[in-house]
Amino acid sequence: MSAWHLFVRTAKTEYRVISTNYKKPFIYMAQNNNEVAKVAINDIGTEEDFIKAVDSTIKNFDDGDLVEGTVVKIDHDEVLLDIGYKTEGVIPSRELSIKKDVDPDEVVEVGDTVEALVVTKEDKEGRLILSKKRAQYERAWGDIEKIKEADGVVEGTVIEAVKGGLIVDIGLRGFLPASLVEMRRVRDLSPYIGQKIEAKILELDKNRNNVVLSRRQYLEETQSEVRETFLSQLKKGQIREGVVSSIVNFGAFVDLGGVDGLIHVSELSWKHIDHPSEVVKVGDKVTVEVLDVDLDRERISLSLKATQEDPWQRFARTHVPGQIVKGKVTKIVQFGVFISVEDGIEGLVHISELANRHVENPETVVKPGETVFVKVIDVDLDRRRISLSLKQANDSVDPASEDFDPALYGMPAEYDEEGNYKYPEGFDPNTNEWLAGYEKQREEWESQYAAAHDLWEEHKEFVAKELEHAEESAAADGQAAKEEKVEEVSNYSSESTSNGTLADSDQLAALRDKLLGE
Repeated sequence: MSAWHLFVRTAKTEYRVISTNYKKPFIYMAQNNNEVAKVAINDIGTEEDFIKAVDSTIKNFDDGDLVEGTVVKIDHDEVLLDIGYKTEGVIPSRELSIKKDVDPDEVVEVGDTVEALVVTKEDKEGRLILSKKRAQYERAWGDIEKIKEADGVVEGTVIEAVKGGLIVDIGLRGFLPASLVEMRRVRDLSPYIGQKIEAKILELDKNRNNVVLSRRQYLEETQSEVRETFLSQLKKGQIREGVVSSIVNFGAFVDLGGVDGLIHVSELSWKHIDHPSEVVKVGDKVTVEVLDVDLDRERISLSLKATQEDPWQRFARTHVPGQIVKGKVTKIVQFGVFISVEDGIEGLVHISELANRHVENPETVVKPGETVFVKVIDVDLDRRRISLSLKQANDSVDPASEDFDPALYGMPAEYDEEGNYKYPEGFDPNTNEWLAGYEKQREEWESQYAAAHDLWEEHKEFVAKELEHAEESAAADGQAAKEEKVEEVSNYSSESTSNGTLADSDQLAALRDKLLGE
């Protein structure tokens, strides 16, 4: 019996299959076991002919050949590929992509058609080992060589930041040096990961598996005309919108629409900063003012702080001499104490304005980091100096008094030429009621009033503690505390004859009581 004969038996009938491929099958039934039913007529030939016919259905290839197949199974560490061979090919996960440590499910799906390179037809375990990565590599080399010959541009995705540059997926691992990423040196390369970029090919060496790219060269070629036109239209003093493209120690570069300008660290903020990252980060949208355009050197100088209100001007606008402000002791010197009254703004309390006694050592009155209440004596905007007084602030309030002047604690107040308080829009002083339709103005006024009232309450608590420690402070300074009457502590009371304050108005006092629910 030939090796390609197959017998199928039942109790009464036997069938013999001569071949699996017949044009005209005939079936004969046998009534006993001595007769054999002929199922089909052999039209292939000999056993050797049959083996050749079977072999002709199996693909032949050698190591290093490119084959194409369908993904039939995905495991955590490998993918099985049907390429029409007698066994399915195995693609180890490390051979799926040029990226490192990839999840096979992120690269392929069951049913995908994949091109792979034959690594070995039969390993120690008899498996067919394939590589999708190497097939991609072989294809890419041919394409990239053509692009290099044509002085073209490659496009790829940044997949990794390494020492000295970036790795770009262009079908193979292309290296983009940090010095060639932008028109200038970029120190932080991490924001580029995941971005699609275009670059020129500088070096190509297949033997060393080396591809060096330059995005800077591409930018120089494509932006030269655009840059020249843009620079000619840019004028000093213009306000522009941009996006922070990179940060360096000396400032931040802003993309103004294909052309970058520099915000020097001194132009990032009105206050002192140690590093630009304290103010901006890559990707931030910013509004900047053009300070200078150097056409010869193609450089643009920008300012972020110029588009923001000077905090000194804001302070001068919102604070007038006589107001009480809360601040923190930042530095103690021989001649006085520096107080931070707002972010980036400090004022000086001269040693003579620290207490109602002669002070030899300021540290006997205040300590670094302590929160204090001070009165604004003078604001010199030109010289950027603020004179403050702790002594006068303490004298301005009686902890036991209920007399409250919101204007003294920062609530905006306007007066006419005769010194009378100008009531807010929408408030009727005759009825002490707000008119309909002025709900927003009322909400804002009441919020300002409440903030000033809270500050006043805090100030009273502060003064009470100051009085308690007055003798201790004087003793530490080698002096005896002066005896002061309560009336002398405060220069403000309900009997005050001063004009032009919110507390002088009986109608406003009634409004205050109504707001506070008194």
